[in-house]
Amino acid sequence: MADSVARVSQLLQASLDPAQNKQAEIALRREEKDVNYPLVLLAIVANEQAVPVVRLSSALAFKNLVKRKWANDDGEHVWPEEIVVKIKQTIIAMMVTVPSNIQSQLGDAIGVIADSDFFRRWDTLVQELVNLINPQEPKKNIGVLQVAHSIFKRWRPLFRSDELFTEINHVLSQFSRPFLQLLESTNTKITANEGDKQVLKDYYDQLNLLVKLFYDLSCQDLPPDFEENLTPLTGLLETYLLYDNPNLHTDNDDESGPLEYVKSGILEALSLYVQKYGDAFEPYVSTFLQKTWSLLMATGPETKYDILVSKALHFLASVTSLRQHASIFGNEETMSNIVEKVALPNLTLRESDLELFEDEPIEFIRRDLEGSDSETRRRAATDFLRSLSNQHEQLATGVVQKYLDLHLQHYASNPHANWKAKDSAVYLFSAIASKGAITAREGVVTINPNVNVLDFFDKNISKDLIDSSNVHPILTVDAIKYLYMFRSQLSREQWAQAFKLLIPHLGSSNYVVYTYSAIAVERVLALTDSKGSAIIDVQVVAPLAEQLLQHLFNLIEKDKNLDQAQAATKVQENEFLMRCVMRVLMVLKDNLQPLTGMLLQHLIGLVNLAGVNPSNPRFCYYLFEAIGAVVRYAAPAQPAVVENALYPPFAAILESESPDFMPYIFQLLASLCEANLSATLPDSYKSLIPAVTKAEYWLSKGNVPALIKLLTGLIRRASQDFVAGNYIEPVLGIFKQLIASKANELQAFELLDSVMVNFNLSAMQDYYVPLMQLVLQKLDTSKSDATKLRFVRFYHLISAKTDDNLGADLFAQIVHSLSPQSDLYVPLYLKIVLPETPKLTRNVDRKLAIISLTKTLTKSKIFAEKYAKGWGFTCNTLLQMLINPPTIDGKDTTVHEHDVEDMSFGVGYTELVSIRRPPFDYFPDVQIGKTWVGQELSTANTQTNGQIGKYIQERLDPTSQTALMAYMQ
Repeated sequence: MADSVARVSQLLQASLDPAQNKQAEIALRREEKDVNYPLVLLAIVANEQAVPVVRLSSALAFKNLVKRKWANDDGEHVWPEEIVVKIKQTIIAMMVTVPSNIQSQLGDAIGVIADSDFFRRWDTLVQELVNLINPQEPKKNIGVLQVAHSIFKRWRPLFRSDELFTEINHVLSQFSRPFLQLLESTNTKITANEGDKQVLKDYYDQLNLLVKLFYDLSCQDLPPDFEENLTPLTGLLETYLLYDNPNLHTDNDDESGPLEYVKSGILEALSLYVQKYGDAFEPYVSTFLQKTWSLLMATGPETKYDILVSKALHFLASVTSLRQHASIFGNEETMSNIVEKVALPNLTLRESDLELFEDEPIEFIRRDLEGSDSETRRRAATDFLRSLSNQHEQLATGVVQKYLDLHLQHYASNPHANWKAKDSAVYLFSAIASKGAITAREGVVTINPNVNVLDFFDKNISKDLIDSSNVHPILTVDAIKYLYMFRSQLSREQWAQAFKLLIPHLGSSNYVVYTYSAIAVERVLALTDSKGSAIIDVQVVAPLAEQLLQHLFNLIEKDKNLDQAQAATKVQENEFLMRCVMRVLMVLKDNLQPLTGMLLQHLIGLVNLAGVNPSNPRFCYYLFEAIGAVVRYAAPAQPAVVENALYPPFAAILESESPDFMPYIFQLLASLCEANLSATLPDSYKSLIPAVTKAEYWLSKGNVPALIKLLTGLIRRASQDFVAGNYIEPVLGIFKQLIASKANELQAFELLDSVMVNFNLSAMQDYYVPLMQLVLQKLDTSKSDATKLRFVRFYHLISAKTDDNLGADLFAQIVHSLSPQSDLYVPLYLKIVLPETPKLTRNVDRKLAIISLTKTLTKSKIFAEKYAKGWGFTCNTLLQMLINPPTIDGKDTTVHEHDVEDMSFGVGYTELVSIRRPPFDYFPDVQIGKTWVGQELSTANTQTNGQIGKYIQERLDPTSQTALMAYMQ
C-alpha cells in the first residue's frame, strides 16, 4: 500500500504539469485497475504531510473515480464489498479533519455514493453523522454538515414519490431535532463570541451550512419539527437577515463573505417557504418583506453583494407572484419606488461590469446570457419587474414607461456621454415586454400587449445595428441581444432584413460583440415556424456560407499559435462560436459538400489541438457535432475523401484512449461505415475489428451505445471479415456481457439483430441454441415492458428474413431444441409475441411485424402443417395491424434540436444528433399496406395450388375471412 501511495502521489504531481499531464493521466488510468486504488487516493488525501495541491488533486481524482465506478448500470457495486465498506468508514471520519477545499470534493463524492446506497445500503449514516456533532467544535461540525448537505441537497430537484418520502422521513426521524439543537447552540455561540474574530468566523461558517440544510430538509415538505418551531425559527432567520459584525466583513469588495452567504441562504429559504408553505408562513411574510426592503436599501453596489441582492430580489419576486401578496405592490407610488430605488440601481451598469466586459469578456457573456445560472443583479431585477408586470400589467407598464422615456431623453441629450442611460432603457423595456418563461428554442414567446416590440426596435434599436461605429460596444451588444431575445416575434420577411443587419457584426473586433452575434445567428438559424420550416431559408445561408464559416474558424483559432497547452485551453474557451459553426453546417446539409476540404482541415486541426488538454466539454461536443454534419452530408457523396481525412486523427485518439473523446469517435466511425454500405470496407477500417471486439473498451458505460453503433456498422459492411478472422465468438461474448446488464439489454438486442441477419447460416449454426437460451433467460427474469417489446421486434426480424435462410420455422426449431420434451415455442408465441405485437409503436417496427406475420402465413411449413390454430391467430393479429398500416419516409433529413444544459467530461454518453439516423429499415423496398399483403397472399395461394384460400376457409371466422379475401382480390 505504501508503495502505491508514493507512486500515485508522484503521478498526481506530474498530472499538474502540462508537459507531463498526458502521460501521467494514462499511467493513473492503469493504476485504476488495482482494486485498492480508491483507498490509495483516500490515504493521500488523509496525509497531512503531503503537498496540499496533491492532496486536493487526489480528492478530485477520488470524486471522479467514484462518479464512474461506484456502481454499475444495474446498481451493483463495482468494487468488492470490503472495499466499499472501508471507503464509507474512511470518508466520513476524514471529512471532519481535512481542509475545506478538500471537504467540498469529498462531499461531492459522498453525494454520488449516497445516490447509489443511501439509505437502503447505508442506513447507519445519519446516526453516524449525528454522533459526530459536537456544539463545542465548529470545525469538525462543518465537515459533518458538509456531508449531510451533500446527501440531502439531492432531494431539491426530485419529483415526489413514496420512495423519496421514505428516505426523507428516515432522515428527519434522526436528524431534525439534533439539527434544531445545533442551530440554537450556534446562535448562542455567535452571540457569546462576537468579539473573537476567528471563533466567530468558525461558528458563522457552521451557520451557513445549517441554513443550507434548513432549505434541504424543507425542499419537499415542511418537516413536522420545523412547523412546530416555526416562530422561533423565523425569529432566528430574521435576526441573521439583518445581522452585522465588523469581524465578519471581507477586505475585498469583489468577494462575498460569511455575512453575505448566510443572508443569501436565508433569502433562498424564505422564497421556498413563500412558494410552498404559504398557509403556515403567511403570518411572517409582511415582516420579511419589510426586512428585505430595508436590506436592499442599505446594500451598496459592490460586487461582493451581488448574490445577496439577487436572492433578495428573487424573494420579492416570489412574494409578488402570489396573488394574495401582489396587492402590496399594486399602487403607483409603491411601483415608482420599486422602479426607482430597486430596479434601476440594480439594472445600471457598474464599473465592475465594464471591467468584466473588457478584461474577461467570455465571463461577461456567460453571466449576461439569458438562461445562465449566474446570480446577477440585472437578471434578478429583470425577473422582479416581470413578476410585477404579470400581476399589475398596465400599472407596471405605465410606470416603467415613464422612467424608460426619461432615460432615452437623457441619452439623446448627449449620446456619447450618456450611453449607459440607453442601456438601462433597453433592459427596462425588455423586462416589461416579455411575459412568462423565455425559452432556449424561441426566446420570448408571449408579449405584454401594452407595448410594441417591433416599433421599439425600429425607433431605438436598429440604428445601433446599422451603424455601430459611433456607439459604445455595449449598446451594439444590447441591440444584438434584443434580436436574440425577441427572435420569435419577427416574421420570416422581417428576419430576411434583420439577418443582414446581424451578420456583419461577426466581423467586429470586440470579443463580446462578435460572440453575441454568433449566439444570435445560431439561435435564429435553429428557429422554425409552426410547420417546422426554418425561418432563415438555406438559400439565404448558402451564398454566405464559405465566408461565414472561414471567419468563424479564424475567430476560434486566433490563439492557436500560443504554447500548445495554452492554445488548447484558449481555443476551447468560446463554445458559442463552435456552436454557430455546428448550426451553419446543420442548416447547409448537402450544400456543405463543396466546402468539405476546408471544413475537414479546420475541424481536424481543432480536434488535434483540443485533444492536448480537453477543457471545455461543451466546445468539444459542438466540435464533434460539426464533424458529424460533415460525415452525414459529405461522406455519401465523397466517401474516400472523408474516410481518408478522418481515420488518422480518430485512430490516434483511440490509441491514446482519451475517455473524453472516445464515445464521439466511435459514433462518427459508425456513421462513416453507414455512409456507403454498398462499398467494400477500407483496410484501415477493417483494422478496427480486433479493437472493438476486445472487452476493455466495453467496460466504460459511456462507450457502450457508441460501440454498438460501430460494431453493428462494421458487421453490416464486413461480415465476411468477421467470419474469416474468427471474430464471431468475441462478438457473442460481448452480447452475453450486455444481455446480463439491465442497463445494456436493449443494446444487446441491437447487436443480436445484426449478428443474426449478417452472419450466414453455416457460421452461426452452433451458436443459435446458446444465444436463444440467453435471450429467453432475459425474457424470464426481466419484467419490463421494454424488454418484451424488444424481444418481439427481434422475433419479427428473424421471422421476416425468410430470404436469408431465417424465418418463423427456424425460430421455432431453435426454441424447440432448448426443451425437446415441451414445446416452449407455443406459449412464447401465443402469450408474448402475438399479444405484444400491436403495442409496437415505431413505424419501422410495425412494418417489420406485418412482413413477419404475412410471411408466417405464406411461407411457414410449421404453421401450415402443425399450428393450424396459430395460423388463424396470426391472421387475426395481422388484420389488427393493418387497420393502421405504417408509413415509412426514407428521406428523413431532419436534424433534431439538442441543447446540452449540463455537460461534463467522462460521465455517461452524449449522442451526436447530427448523425442520428432513423431506425434501420431491413426492407426499404417494401411498401407496406393492404395491397402488398394481398399480393403476397395471392402469390402464395397460386404457388400452393389454393392452400392459402383453403386455410382461410377452415381456420378463420367469417369476418376475418371476408377481410382477408378482400385484400387478396
